[in-house]
Amino acid sequence: MKKSVRVLALLAVGLMFFSTVGCNKLRARDQLNKGVTSYKNARYEEAIDHFQQAVTLDPSLLNARLYLATAYAQQYIPGVDAEDNNRLGMQAVDQYKAVLERDPKSVNSVKGIAYIFLQMKKFEDAKTYYRKALEIDPNDPEPYYSVGVIDWTQTYQPRMEERAKLGLKPDEPLKDKKVCAALKEKNSANVQDGIDALNKALQLRPDYDDAMAYMNLMYRERADVECEDPAARAADLKSADEWVDKTMATKKAKAEKQPGAQGITMDQPK
Repeated sequence: MKKSVRVLALLAVGLMFFSTVGCNKLRARDQLNKGVTSYKNARYEEAIDHFQQAVTLDPSLLNARLYLATAYAQQYIPGVDAEDNNRLGMQAVDQYKAVLERDPKSVNSVKGIAYIFLQMKKFEDAKTYYRKALEIDPNDPEPYYSVGVIDWTQTYQPRMEERAKLGLKPDEPLKDKKVCAALKEKNSANVQDGIDALNKALQLRPDYDDAMAYMNLMYRERADVECEDPAARAADLKSADEWVDKTMATKKAKAEKQPGAQGITMDQPK
């Protein structure tokens, strides 16, 4: 008799536990829905509160974590290096990583992390995650493009700093052979990596005009450090000009396909 009572008590406790778990899951989904409504109405702080409650009630609810990460990312201001702002960015990264722990194939989480790191100027971290995105979806041209943009940024900034120190005008060749050689050694790997990445993006999306525009810029980066080889410099500048023409032609063709298109004009610096 006593054994039967104990069994019934254990069953009752088990039923209460599963009832509580089921109730929490329902409450979590309710908070998720409320958060989505707030998010769509651009009430991001309110949305974050709902998503946080949803995650607390049901840690396995991945959509709540994804929305929470996205809401944090929406609040993050790119380029502002302030403690509170950086905290928002890293909170977004943490939630994306929490999703990846449960779903390693969540490409949106990988790309979300890469984007935040890019905006924080953590360029190598950003490239790492864009390449992780390509492991999940190798036919997506956008991570290739993003890698190319990062490579150009990492190349352009040190080159322009050295040019500024020498007091050079924008179109004036880099004549200091020592500086030029140092920049070539520093930047060549990124230049080639960027050109390769952008080529891959264009193979996957032949009318990717943004990638074309950065191909122009990458060839100009390479041309500026061809100090010992005038012929190579001239060839790179010619290639850059050709990419400018391709960019303009592609943009024009796209515009003409749009309803009511009247054509476009575009000033593309060379």
